[in-house]
Amino acid sequence: MDAGPRHGRTLERSVDRRGRTAIDGANALIAILVLVQMWLVTAALEAALAGREETALPAAIVSGLICGGCTLLYRFVGRVDREMRR
Repeated sequence: MDAGPRHGRTLERSVDRRGRTAIDGANALIAILVLVQMWLVTAALEAALAGREETALPAAIVSGLICGGCTLLYRFVGRVDREMRR
């Protein structure tokens, strides 16, 4: 069997497609997490303005966790992009 240049290009396109799919999925998840974070901040601010300050600390902790998750996803996207460009 000959594994000539045509086979190599097909394999390369397959890897590129999987990388793009991973990047698209991670970007979609980042967008969803940012929307959830915006909703969380809005709900916490509304609660604080209503006099329920006890919601501020849990909201800040969850917001920090979401921010950390988005940062990890962003780094994952950068790593996959670098690997695809090699």
